[in-house]
Amino acid sequence: MNRLGASGVEVSALSFGAAAIGNLYTEVGEEQAHEAVDAAWQRGIRYFDTAPHYGLGLSERRLGAALRERPRDRYTISTKVGRRLEPSGGTGDDLGGGFAVPATHRRVWDFSADGVRRTLEASLERLGLDRVDVVYLHDPDDHAERAFREGYPALERLRSEGVVGAIGAGMNQAEMLTRFVRDTDVDVVLCAGRYTLLDQSALTGLLPAAHERGTSVVIGGAFNSGLLANPRPGATYNYTAAPSELVDRALRLKSVAHRHGTTLRAAALAFCAAHPAVASVLVGARSAHEVRDCAHQFAARVPAGFWQDLRDNGLLPADAPVPGEEAS
Repeated sequence: MNRLGASGVEVSALSFGAAAIGNLYTEVGEEQAHEAVDAAWQRGIRYFDTAPHYGLGLSERRLGAALRERPRDRYTISTKVGRRLEPSGGTGDDLGGGFAVPATHRRVWDFSADGVRRTLEASLERLGLDRVDVVYLHDPDDHAERAFREGYPALERLRSEGVVGAIGAGMNQAEMLTRFVRDTDVDVVLCAGRYTLLDQSALTGLLPAAHERGTSVVIGGAFNSGLLANPRPGATYNYTAAPSELVDRALRLKSVAHRHGTTLRAAALAFCAAHPAVASVLVGARSAHEVRDCAHQFAARVPAGFWQDLRDNGLLPADAPVPGEEAS
């Protein structure tokens, strides 16, 4: 278990992202969702991440139900604020928002102090819990002023009151997360898709700043939403169809992995975990089979020759730390 910054909150090195069991893109049955969480527990995963955004609350309800019989002091759970759910009274589905659920609610951007508290209270009700361990400001990209002026201080107050143990921000970019690390007292940031075998943009500012400040980083999107899990034409990258040049690059990475007797999935996870600022690698899974595969790949040893081969062929920057090396 790894501690988040200076907080007392600890997370497992591999963690479970619950967006998929909130019916991300396609439906997942109740039993299948429960089995995915059970498989994560059986493989030693003790950190679970969710958000109101995921399935308009479905992810939180399912995760809470699946963990209900587990000892509360044995796991860490995080959720997010910034998207408040309001009943919509509408019909149709939420596929435009990315989730195969009925459009019973609408998302309202709200990084106000009142919105943060109201959103967290609703999340606790859906989870069936009296507390969560970590709360992130969720995707404040277009709401920076209010997130820094109101949302972050609200989280700071919740932490000082003991309502939550650790606070941070979660985004699909590195630049604003770097600002959170440098200008606030966050314990952790969740960076999705910006530190992978295909995109090391977090290496230039965010990860060195976090390492210097003692702020933890959770890395999500290790497979860049699918391309690094199974590179092929038509695969997704950052939630859309991958450009042909990135498919070609991912196929080259896969070829090097096979040449060294490993898998691209194992290498992708190992790379994310290797930076000393990284406390946990967050993987999304919609079935027990996917969870078990991720756990197996995460535990696999990737040969040192693989990393050297990538560097020799211009597929990995020389300053990106790999397993067994310290960051420069």
